[in-house]
Parts: sequence; C-alpha cells; structure tokens
Amino acid sequence: MKTMLTGKNGKKPHVAVIGAGFTGLTASYELAKKGISVTVLEADTEIGGLAAAFNVGGEKLERFYHHWFTNDMEVMKLIDELGLKNRVEISPTNTGVYYANKFFKLSTPWDLLNFTPLAITDRIRLGLLTLRARRVKNWMALEGKTAHEWLRELGGENVYRVVWQPLLKGKFGPYAEQISAVWFWNKLKLRGGSRGKGGQERLAYFKGGFAGLADALAQKIRGLGGRIETSAPVSEVAPVDEGWQIATPKGVFTSDRVIATAALPLIADMVRGWAGHDYVKSLERIQYIGNVCLVLELDRPLSKIYWLNVNDPSFPFVAVIEHTNFQRPETYGGTHIVYLSKYLPHTDSLYSMSADELLDYALPYLQKMFPKMERNWIQRHHLWRARWSQPVVEKYYSSLIPAQDGPKDGLHICSMAQIYPEDRGTNYAVRDGRSTGNRIAGLIRGGICGGKDSP
Repeated sequence: MKTMLTGKNGKKPHVAVIGAGFTGLTASYELAKKGISVTVLEADTEIGGLAAAFNVGGEKLERFYHHWFTNDMEVMKLIDELGLKNRVEISPTNTGVYYANKFFKLSTPWDLLNFTPLAITDRIRLGLLTLRARRVKNWMALEGKTAHEWLRELGGENVYRVVWQPLLKGKFGPYAEQISAVWFWNKLKLRGGSRGKGGQERLAYFKGGFAGLADALAQKIRGLGGRIETSAPVSEVAPVDEGWQIATPKGVFTSDRVIATAALPLIADMVRGWAGHDYVKSLERIQYIGNVCLVLELDRPLSKIYWLNVNDPSFPFVAVIEHTNFQRPETYGGTHIVYLSKYLPHTDSLYSMSADELLDYALPYLQKMFPKMERNWIQRHHLWRARWSQPVVEKYYSSLIPAQDGPKDGLHICSMAQIYPEDRGTNYAVRDGRSTGNRIAGLIRGGICGGKDSP
C-alpha cells in the first residue's frame, strides 16, 4: 500500500513529521497554519511522547511526572495562542530531601539554613553556590568542566557529597561523573527563576494533564487539514525522485520534506541504508539513559511533600514525587498518586522487570522511608519505561550535536538531544518545534520545496 502525499506538479507541498511529541506537534501546527499539508507519524498508540498519559479516576495522568516552571514562557505563549490560559494552574510546592533516614524541607532559604546534614559553614556555601551559578552568563566557559568538578569547586567536598553527588548518580547512573557543568548550571538557573517573593518554588500544571494540551494541538492540526497516524513506527526514511519515502507498518508515505523528532539512534536506523557511515555514526555518538517509572495509586498520602529528592545512595529511586501534593486527589477520584523514578541503562535488570516485580522490589525501600506504610494502601500500580529518556550531556556537548539539516536536502532533525544549553522538557520542545516549523515553511514559501536549500 502506498499513500501519496507529495506536493509536486502544482500540488500542495507536503511535510512528513516523525514523532507526535510536543516537538513534532508544534512543528506540524506551525506548518499547517501556513497552509502546508502535514502528516504526523507516531510509533506509540498515544500522542504526547514522554508526556503521553493514561487514565486514573476518569482523568488523564502523565506516565512520567511533569510540571512547568513559571519562567517556561514558550509553552505559556502557545497555551495563550490556543485560548487555553484558563487551564493553567500555578501553585507553590513543597520540596524536600531524604538523607540519613531523615526528611528535610528544602523549599525556602530558611529551610536551607536549617539543613542540619551540613555544618553551618557548608549551608552558607550551598546558598552561595546557587547564587554564583545563576550569575554565570557565558555557559561556553563551562563546557570543558564536568558537573562533578565544577560543583566541588563552588561548594566544597561536603556540599558535593551530601547534596549534589547523590542527585547526579540518581539521574545519570554510570555516566554521573561525565556530565557537563553546563547541564547542572542550567538546572540551577531555571529553578532560581521560578520562585515567589518568599523564595518558595512555584510550579505550573495544565488542567486535564499535559496530554490535554497535546490533544488540543492535535485537534488544531486536524482542523487545518493535517493528518496524525498513531501506531506507525518508521523503519526507513529514504530519498526518492525529488522527495522522500517513509516506510511504516501502515504503508509507505511520500513527502517533499521530512522532520524527524525521534531519538538520534532511531533516526540513524531510519537512514542507515543511504546516509553514509560517518553521518550514521554521528547520530549514534550521543548516549542516552533510560527510565522506569512506577506509578502508585494509594488510598492515603505518604507525606505533605510534592518532590522528595532521595539523597540516600542505598535507595534505588532518585525521587519520590507525590503528584497529589501538587494537584488535588479529587481530580483522580480521590486517589493519591506517587511516582517512583529510576534512571538506568536499558541493559540493567530493573529495566526489564514487570510492574509486579518492580513493586515487590521497591516496597521495602518505601516502607523504610515511611514505616507506617502497608501494602494494602496501594490500590493499583502501573509501570512505564522510556528507552530514550535523557541524553547524556557530556563535556563539549555542543560539538556532538548534529546539524538540523541532514546530509541530503529535505531531511531535517529536531530532537531533544539538540536542546542545549537547556535540557529536554516540553517548554523547549515547543520552542524548537515552532522554530523548525517556521523555518521549513519559509523554505517552502521561497519555492525551495524538494530542491536545494539556500545557504
């Protein structure tokens, strides 16, 4: 079966977009707004990418925890454009740290001063570290340092050992000491810009879940004549005539241009047959770490903390995120939602565990943290996996990022691994998706569709 979608011989130009995460959807939205025919091809059964959802108590809930910072302006602009500003809720949140079998609040500067695992001089160093980090303007100056080195320089050995080292190991596992200082600098800068007058962190959420925003985008795309195909993993993208041929289980599609938003190694597999050894290797050079996320539906809360960083190296999860300390339990039929997140290589035995096996593994650790907890508190549990969850941001990462334009005219790449110096997230996915959509629309409007791009 072949579905013809090309825009040759006076027909409407057409772009195929691989991936229906926020990057692919926003790029498609921009193209469709400008009268360009677009087809989105998504491997999953649901749209949204890492923000895809499942049903809990009649409400959509993200498979992997999500929120926005109040300074995530790109996604806020999109929401405003879609007329959905009334669905954004901004709330103060409680954050904390679990260390040495104790809980510590870390939501305000006052909490920092009372963080007793550090001596008072180290608490001051920790506060000064975040201020000094946020004053960095030239991030390029940090590219030659690892976060491991930089954080030790700024805060000293004790602050690094107690606060930062467990978080780096929890996030990047075996890659922890390779992570660029730029990655950590951006995290500190971003969080510092999302605080209220009293220093408390304020976060935003979309009523109906992030999937609700993805659905609204999809509705706009379809209303503008676009097409979205789910359960359509792409196995090959190849040049044909003056356009492109895209192979999927639903048939072979052709288009004038292709925007690929998938993980870089997946794109490498799609173009392996023609793109050349060096180019394929460049797409495979950036490493990724996977994630398993165990979602618990409880009949009562564990704590009053929304985001609990686990700084105990014996605990297998980097964080315990109690979503219903951010959103009301009534939203999910009175259920209390807890996410247990673990970043790990996809070759790790935990990655291949079933939901029941992972729950059996995790429960003793949870009960150590929350001694009153009993298994019968858990009403239901769900397990989600993401093989390409997080690019490993090494030193000199800017030199590893592939160009947006592929080795042959008409192939364009816009993936989360190209978001830099910022880190992945829906705000930057929206920013880069819109930018790419507008750029490709400009090429098409200039009469370049299918031909050689201008320099």
